[in-house]
Amino acid sequence: MIKQLRNLFSPRAETSTLKAPSDDLLESLTGPQSAAGKSVTPDTAMRVAAVYSCVRLLSETLAALPLNVYRKQSDGNREVATGHPLQMLLHDLPNEEMTSIDFRTQLMASLLLRGNAFSEVERDRAGRLRAAWPLNPDKMHVARSDRTNRLTFEYHDKGIQTIPASRMWRIAGLSTNGIIGLSPISQAREGIGLALALEEHGARLFSNGARPGGTLEVEGKLSDEAYDRLRTSWNNRHQGGANAHRTAILEEGTKWKQIGMSAEDAQFLETRKYQRSEIAAIFGVPPHMVGDLDKATFSNIEHQSIQFVVYSLLPWLKRIEQSIFRDLLSPMERQEYYAEHSVEGLLRGDAKARSEFYKNLFNVGALSINDLRRLENMNSIEGGDEHWLQVNTAPITVPRSGSGKTTTGENNA
Repeated sequence: MIKQLRNLFSPRAETSTLKAPSDDLLESLTGPQSAAGKSVTPDTAMRVAAVYSCVRLLSETLAALPLNVYRKQSDGNREVATGHPLQMLLHDLPNEEMTSIDFRTQLMASLLLRGNAFSEVERDRAGRLRAAWPLNPDKMHVARSDRTNRLTFEYHDKGIQTIPASRMWRIAGLSTNGIIGLSPISQAREGIGLALALEEHGARLFSNGARPGGTLEVEGKLSDEAYDRLRTSWNNRHQGGANAHRTAILEEGTKWKQIGMSAEDAQFLETRKYQRSEIAAIFGVPPHMVGDLDKATFSNIEHQSIQFVVYSLLPWLKRIEQSIFRDLLSPMERQEYYAEHSVEGLLRGDAKARSEFYKNLFNVGALSINDLRRLENMNSIEGGDEHWLQVNTAPITVPRSGSGKTTTGENNA
């Protein structure tokens, strides 16, 4: 099995010339072509509003979540490992040029657009973490060493740099081999290509004042010079939204004949709306978060937002947390430390629902006053760490205070 995996990630060799270019050569020059005739790459896909919205929403939301390194305590509790180098790297400054939110936004965008994220890790002589630098997945080649059977990483940028696994922090999206993630852009090439074609179609339609073309009919035959002059003059005066509805003066029997708008032209906005919903589904984003409010109501927006955390963000959070555990902690540190995102703020309901939730937890002694204040980003108060328990209710067989009667039996009143 290991022998089969050794060359799993090797690039495919194929003969190609400029006269008979291979598909790989064409894709390397112009990008993969969709059936709609549009080149679909991570860069061109970001020109689609729905793709940009999904990538921005997931990347910035994830990057804004608190990410801390915790140390396990002997009593089962935990504390933030403020003195650990990884805490500074993840929470504050991953390197001298990027803040944590900048770094994690880029990391998540790379996962969403290319299916993989790679970062080279710097360590001091003692093996302590110093910095992490993001790398372009398009320039990374992953192979398996014949000598050690371990993964090796070749970075093709101004030459070939071999990076050992001990200095690599890698995260893969949805994968079929557990090593290299599938690019959502490549997998959804046709849907995104159609969205690009629809945007170009709409732009061309509105560049003509949202009116389709027509014909100028003249008697007789025009010379090439007269033909070019008439077409240029007409386009200069009447083409484009700024020239819409201008009065046309036709000479020497010239007639304008309008060409009717086809059903496809009239319905392309509906098609664009469908593509927006489809792209949201590709990234697992609730449609209302990218501007599709057709099926959203005031009663279900909150539940859709919770679904966004549970079904859209949570899988990515776990991928990142477990990659940190694997790549950034030593075997000895794994017994004591781990990284985790805090999503409590995103799971809060409205003020009334949150108040009822807090009240119930307080009444059963699960949370103290200071616990509640910390959840609301408030400072602790003296004496607020004590837990309280409501004792108004009791089993019906327990005598009431000050009475020799029990609560069982008939009411003698």
